[in-house]
Amino acid sequence: MWPIGLCIVTLVIIWVTNWIHRWRNPRCNGTLPPGTLGFPLIGETIQFFIPGHSLDLLPFFKKRVQRYGRLFRTSLVGRPVAVAADPEVNHFILQEEGKSVEMFYLDSIVKLFGKDGASTHATGHVHKYLRTLVMNNFGFESLRDKLLPKVEAVARKSLDTWSSQPSVELNYAISQVMFEFISMELFSYDPSASTESMSDAFINFLKGLVSIPLNIPGTTFHKCLKNQKKVMKMLREIVEERCASPERRHGDVLDYFLEEMKSKTFITKDFIVYIMFGLLFATFESIPTMFTLVFKLIMEHPLVWQELKDEHEAILRNSQTSNSTITWEDYKSMTFTFDVINEALRMGNISLGSFRRAVEDVRINGYTIPAGWIILVVPSALHMDPETYPDPLVFNPWRWKEDGGSKIRVKNFTPFGRGIRSCPGAELSKLVAATFIHAAVTKYRFTKIKGGRVVRNPMLKFKDGFYVKVSEMVTEGGGSAAEDA
Repeated sequence: MWPIGLCIVTLVIIWVTNWIHRWRNPRCNGTLPPGTLGFPLIGETIQFFIPGHSLDLLPFFKKRVQRYGRLFRTSLVGRPVAVAADPEVNHFILQEEGKSVEMFYLDSIVKLFGKDGASTHATGHVHKYLRTLVMNNFGFESLRDKLLPKVEAVARKSLDTWSSQPSVELNYAISQVMFEFISMELFSYDPSASTESMSDAFINFLKGLVSIPLNIPGTTFHKCLKNQKKVMKMLREIVEERCASPERRHGDVLDYFLEEMKSKTFITKDFIVYIMFGLLFATFESIPTMFTLVFKLIMEHPLVWQELKDEHEAILRNSQTSNSTITWEDYKSMTFTFDVINEALRMGNISLGSFRRAVEDVRINGYTIPAGWIILVVPSALHMDPETYPDPLVFNPWRWKEDGGSKIRVKNFTPFGRGIRSCPGAELSKLVAATFIHAAVTKYRFTKIKGGRVVRNPMLKFKDGFYVKVSEMVTEGGGSAAEDA
């Protein structure tokens, strides 16, 4: 019996060794990008989720870019991945969608948005239809003609409310404010009419968005799924209620969908629920973190706060309106404000990156990315490149004035993606930040109470929150309105 048992053990060892060898040396009709796929199945997933505690590049990316270069291979949650951190490669990959690559979503995203959700399968004419819809409601013309005064009113009301409180956790506070604003535009959501808070459920859902997809009680992903189901249930109730009273109009996006459902076969109640959820995500996801980071950075840099104050007080002095509300011309004249926002976006790298899947072998820079591999386009590596951005960890809005920022903007600055999949909420995010800055620096004083430590895990978060005291200024002058306690 012993020789038979020894033979079985030997065969198992040979099979496992061969399996590991094939895992680490996958077939390729060319030369694979440098790197390693790590352990079978696990890959380098554990290393990927090791947090960074600064605004610097995620340690996982930084170490591998230094070791292998700007295009390398790895494996995450059992999938081989090519990571692209080069401006030319990134530009090429994003332009190849619909040709050699296709859109790809992480397993966790697919599960959270729903396997059959239109938000994760919007391709072809459906994607074009949805993008047109978003741009019509949150794009340039809508911001100019409809949303600017609404956002300004929200900014003034919010700051006034915050100033009456001992302190506010800035990230959570702006999350609540913007959720209510966007959900009102989408489906006239009234939080007072519900026994449960949709905003809290949605905000908690976002906290676990990029996590290991283990649906086990106690895990981040399990909590995320519970909050997703809660939000979806509430959205279904809203859609059903509106369908039961078709004669009542609200003037929101849901009205438009219900009307379109009469003539377009692909629009169903389930489709509308998924799209409402997806639109909430697309227009809301980046705003709270970006907003909090902008205010954290300008509070830590009094010279920046003062130049912003000078710019916005000049706008008030030159205002053509009797009530000093912002006009579109005022908004477009906030040049230093946009420099500040761009610099915060560059350093914050709110988005992890864009995922694509190679539908055929992709050859680039002498390497081959095999068909079926996932490609992760990482803009943060470009934003922290010292050759393009000297002293990249230094918050320096004035760098954007040099050469008009033309060198930076071409292919080296993509905070909201690029091409047909660029974030549809990008311009809304900037408008929100700019209008809050305008109201804040001209009328209020911000004092840090506690928190503000950043962590990347892998998305940017504020580990202990960021608590500030907002005080209305009684008199003019007196130096900077920012105090960092």
